[in-house]
Parts: sequence; C-alpha cells; structure tokens
Amino acid sequence: MLFGRKGSRDDVAVAEIRTEVKSARELADQGDLDAAIESLTEVNRAGRTLEVERELRRLRNLAGLRLMADAPESPSYAQPGGELPEPGGQSRIPELTPDQLTSDLLRASILEYGCLLVRGLIPSDAAERIAAGVDRAFDVRLRLPEGESDPEGFYDEMEPEPPNEIEGRAWVQEGGGVLAVDSPRLFFEVVEGFRAAGLETLISDYLGERPAISAQKCTLRKAMPDVKGAWHQDGRFLGDVRSLNVWLSLSRCGDVAPSMDVVPRRLDDYAPAGTEGTVLDYQVAQAVAERMAGEAGIVRPIFDPGDALLFDHLFLHQTGSDPSMPNPRYAVESWFFGPSGFPTEYVPIAF
Repeated sequence: MLFGRKGSRDDVAVAEIRTEVKSARELADQGDLDAAIESLTEVNRAGRTLEVERELRRLRNLAGLRLMADAPESPSYAQPGGELPEPGGQSRIPELTPDQLTSDLLRASILEYGCLLVRGLIPSDAAERIAAGVDRAFDVRLRLPEGESDPEGFYDEMEPEPPNEIEGRAWVQEGGGVLAVDSPRLFFEVVEGFRAAGLETLISDYLGERPAISAQKCTLRKAMPDVKGAWHQDGRFLGDVRSLNVWLSLSRCGDVAPSMDVVPRRLDDYAPAGTEGTVLDYQVAQAVAERMAGEAGIVRPIFDPGDALLFDHLFLHQTGSDPSMPNPRYAVESWFFGPSGFPTEYVPIAF
C-alpha cells in the first residue's frame, strides 16, 4: 500500500521520469486518459516527484471534463438493502467496517439516519501521516513567496484546464482549509488511500455513475478548539446535485479535539435557514437544528484517525467544537459528485 513508502525523486532518474510523463501524455493525446493516469500512478508509487504528481492532477482534470461531457441522462442511486446494525453507543449512527461496507447498506443508512459511520476506512497510521502533511501544507502556504512552488509538492496551486478557474482560496484559508488539489503530494495520497479502501467501486455503485471530485470541495482541514460551528446543509449552495461526501478524520476528535455535530436522521428537504440570529442566509439556527433532530437529538460522534462519516448534500451538520479541548482536529472533506448532477462553476477531477 502507498502509505509508508519511502520513495523520493532520487529513486528514479530525472530522464526516466520525463520519459514516463511524455509517454503518459501521448496516451492521453490518443484518448486513453485512464491508461495514462494508471501508468503515472505506478511511476509515482515507486518514487514521488512533483513533476509526476502535477501531471496526474492535470490528467485527472482532463478525465473529469470528459466525464462531464459523457454524463448519463438518468442514473439511479443504489437501492437500499441489507441489514444495518442497530446504532449503539455514543454516536447513535450505524457503524460499519470497510469489509462490511456496500452501496445498498450505505444508501439504506443515508435514507434513514442521514449518514453512515465507517470505522477504520484507512489505517490509523496512514491518517496520522496525512495529518502531519496537512500541517506541512499549511506552513508552506504561509511561507512560500508568491508565484513560487514547493519542490516537495505540499503546496502548489492548481491551474485547471481553461476556461475553468478556481476561486475562493482566501475563503477556504479563512475557514481553516487548504484545497487538496493545491497539495499534489497529499492529494495523491488521499486518492490512493480511498482507492485502496474500495471507494472507487462503492461510490460508482452508490451514485449509479462514475464520480468526479470537485476541486473546490475536496479540502484538507485543521480545526482549532475555538473555531465556531455553523449549522448547514451543503446543498443550499451546491444546487441540484448528486453527491456523496467522505469526511475522513485524521486525528482523534469529538472529545479532545473538535468533531462534528450532526442531526442523525434523514431530511428530505432543506431546513429553514437564515433565521434566529444566523449570520449567513444558508446557516441554520441552533433551535432549528434541535427541532430537526427531534427525539434522536444532536450527536457529536467521537472519531479515531482513519474513521469516516459518509453523507450527502441534505445532511444537517456543523463543526462541533469546545474551547476547552486541548488539540486541533485534522480531517479531509471530499465531495464526490455524479457527472449528471455536478455543481456548476466547479472544477471536476476524475476519481
């Protein structure tokens, strides 16, 4: 598995790397983007280089644009099925392990509880290494002179294929995030970890179409204990989409670090927003969230590194924080969309 590999650009001669990149570009020019991506993925597993990871990012963007052009007309979500475990313990949400995870169980849980908790989606040591990389990416972004790139790839802003653009980086930074595509090194690791966990097949089966990640909605996050949450449903600003969010915890959170406050039930529509003292028109007031939760009540799950919460654009949630918590929380927020319901103005990245 990728995590734990010690490859570096010294492992492969520069000339060989450039030959591999050239060959991949030729495959892409011939229309075989998937083969080009797989070829360079193997090269990068053997020895990490910014040149290869940049090219992989570019190829995945091209493949994402092709997915948009070839989007199916009327795909169907997976049919709910199987037997969900009874929610137990503190989370009050069904919990599965990766080997138990199927698209029909995922759909069943989302339609009843709004989400599904997967314990150990990726190994804990892998999650902790990504968390350390998130710290590095934040630090590099602050110190890097404008217009320069980090040679190790922890921060290197993506320039998508024209005429697409990525805007709002200042807003993401203010919210304690770095766009994953702006860290080609960490983006490669996250994608590899998700693929090793079987998410490529799972999400395709769940959505009924091959998914694409949005460059603007796949974010490396670091939440400090004093951060204030705001109740929301992402569909309020995504529009009419077909979605699945994989929220991956990279550190212990919920007790010693901020977690997530959630309404553990399915909402088939949007909760009233912009009321009772909220600041932004898409925010949901605490009292409204409590009404939406009903008897189930609001839950703040406890996550270990590598645990994940899966949900869609109707799920009502907020960052769950407490200034008395001693640690920051590290996480990856990864929104996958079906090309037939991809948010407009966003940049598609093939998964």
